[in-house]
Amino acid sequence: MLSVLQVGEIRVADDSDFRKLKNLDEDTDNWKLEYQKNNTSVWTKTNEVSSFKIVKVRTTFDDIAGETLYDVLHDPEYRKAWDHSMLEGYEICAINPNNDIGYYALKSPPPLRNRDFVTQRSWLDMGKEKWIINHSVNHESVPPRKGYIRGISYLTGYLIRQQGQNKCQFTYVSQSDPRGKLPVWVVNKATKILAPKIISRIQKACKGYPSWKSKNNPHLKPWMFPEQMTLPRLDMSQIKPLAAGVSSESLDESGINEDEVDAEEYVND
Repeated sequence: MLSVLQVGEIRVADDSDFRKLKNLDEDTDNWKLEYQKNNTSVWTKTNEVSSFKIVKVRTTFDDIAGETLYDVLHDPEYRKAWDHSMLEGYEICAINPNNDIGYYALKSPPPLRNRDFVTQRSWLDMGKEKWIINHSVNHESVPPRKGYIRGISYLTGYLIRQQGQNKCQFTYVSQSDPRGKLPVWVVNKATKILAPKIISRIQKACKGYPSWKSKNNPHLKPWMFPEQMTLPRLDMSQIKPLAAGVSSESLDESGINEDEVDAEEYVND
């Protein structure tokens, strides 16, 4: 098991949890290079937890400060403006100032079913290095929804390394299971086409953030200033076993042909 925090487990993340993400970032054993262009590389690796491979994406932004990237990944209001894959997203409750539980619904290219996730998110800012990690949990306020397949994140994380005043290295690692029986071409397209385009989308979002933030609660950054956090506190009685949050939707999408799906339109909308 790669992640120290187990799926379904609720607790404050500690150094070992963040170190696991760093170890995956630095690990070079048995990764297959799937894509490499300009500053962006995408690798995959098989694992014992899921039939879906771990995906690792690394890029260097030569014109973005690490602090800006960190804010963009955190800011829930700005995410509505730039993350066109998100159908719905919100925080449910806070565990402590650096750990919360939230909901994220993801638009899939039709006719694939949309996915959604309920995760505990944890973050750590060490100045030149910043981490954000998440793993799936089950909160009773967001039971499985009709029309969505509830995915599982075993460990998903972002690692930002500041490399200069306006330069940073960005690594995204995802060990997740979108659940269901998906055609092989979906996974291939996700690693070779969608991942690089999402990097491009994040870069564009970072460019627009300072201007947007200056007009939208410029001083509100609860991920940096815990006193600004207004989320209700975690009520452990609302946490249920992960197995209780399984979708009732049909999980078999293996018969969908690649020419039925326009992934290019999906990432360019």
